Amino acid sequence: MDVLLSLCVLLVALPNVAVVESRKAPVLDYFEYCAMSCRAYSASLEEFGGVGDGTTLNTKAFQAAIDHLSQYASSGGSQLYVPPGRWLTGSFNLTSHFTLFLHKDAVILASQDENDWPVIDPLPSYGRGRDTQGGRFSSLIFGTNLTDVIITGANGTLDGQGDLWWQKFHKGELKYTRPYLIEIMYSDNVQISNLTLVNSPSWNVHPVYSSNVVVQGVTILAPVTSPNTDGINPDSCTNTRIEDCYIVSGDDCVAVKSGWDEYGIAYGMPTKQLVIRRLTCISPFSAVIALGSEMSGGIQDVRAEDIVAINTESGVRIKTAVGRGGYVKDIYVRRMTMKTMKWAFWMTGNYGSHADDKYDPNALPVIQNINYRDMVAENVTMAARLEGISGDPFTGICISNVTIQLAKKAKKVPWTCTDIDGISSDVTPAPCNLLPEQGEENIGACTFPEESLPIEDVQVQTCTYSRNL
Repeated sequence: MDVLLSLCVLLVALPNVAVVESRKAPVLDYFEYCAMSCRAYSASLEEFGGVGDGTTLNTKAFQAAIDHLSQYASSGGSQLYVPPGRWLTGSFNLTSHFTLFLHKDAVILASQDENDWPVIDPLPSYGRGRDTQGGRFSSLIFGTNLTDVIITGANGTLDGQGDLWWQKFHKGELKYTRPYLIEIMYSDNVQISNLTLVNSPSWNVHPVYSSNVVVQGVTILAPVTSPNTDGINPDSCTNTRIEDCYIVSGDDCVAVKSGWDEYGIAYGMPTKQLVIRRLTCISPFSAVIALGSEMSGGIQDVRAEDIVAINTESGVRIKTAVGRGGYVKDIYVRRMTMKTMKWAFWMTGNYGSHADDKYDPNALPVIQNINYRDMVAENVTMAARLEGISGDPFTGICISNVTIQLAKKAKKVPWTCTDIDGISSDVTPAPCNLLPEQGEENIGACTFPEESLPIEDVQVQTCTYSRNL
């Protein structure tokens, strides 16, 4: 019988650092955890000269450990244990058939010296860095062209020490785009779970051009005014699951992307088959779930459910513009609870921020089959702001069984709708005329797929780590 990864949290045993005697050899460390793959070989960062004092730079220790362990990729794989301590490091690269495990009292501390961050090329589907033209700093934990890679722990911490980067961003002093905390590129079978990520210089978790990705049990914390500290950004990925995460952010909690303007159109790799569930989000200036604005490769078949938004600008937001091209279609959201919001729903076809001036003004995005149902919201300034593109309306919008309680100082007109088409059923307050009421008997009008996606049936195992004296 398949065991879902979401059940695995109950099985995790915290690392035991006490010495356990056995007839063969004393065991210094032993613990159990759940993962999609278990490993035959184990090592601790300390074995490679790592020093967890918060001041010694450990980049070489991390890379030496991973390079050494990579030799076991074809013979059972390997795992690297990060013990209690504060492990200062610059960017380092992972390997295939590999697990990075953080003890609950382990902190991987990002260096604030730009020299510890290699500069890499911009993403081909973006054509440039997000912050500046040209290249970008490699992420703290980086991997490319990998198979079967796991980053997990007993809720250990990645601390991006982002304040210095945020200041440089605001002052216009960045030479290259800021690093992310975790970026995995061109990879398959990826698990990121049971971690705490704080103060990222920019985006926190960025799987890109990858497939079969699970992000589960992750806590992400950043000041709500910090720039572009998106939580989890699946980007041109297929078959991804994001679940059981708590995110406080200065930008979108989950931002679904697939490339920017003409570069994303040319690259042509959509994000599709995405599951988002059991998410709690606080983001006063952004959305719980944003689709776009970089969506030029397409976004399709997104299923989100059982989500809580608190003090957040919008629940679900679609961001696009003339020149984006691509599509956002077959979006399904249900059972969402929203408390203190500016908008419950927001769609805009006038989101600027182009990569350059070479975008095609005839590249119009297609937005269709957007389904929202079974939601409640309270203390909301405005129910919805739905703005399509003149001559290119957003179609197939369906909103059903939604109750929105407006704030005392709410906008006089709760719905604004232009260049859209769709229906509604049992929605309070009553939507605009472009979403005509179908009656309570059609309360289930907005669909939600009944069949599961392959990523929902991922099997996990109880894995062990042990290190002998």
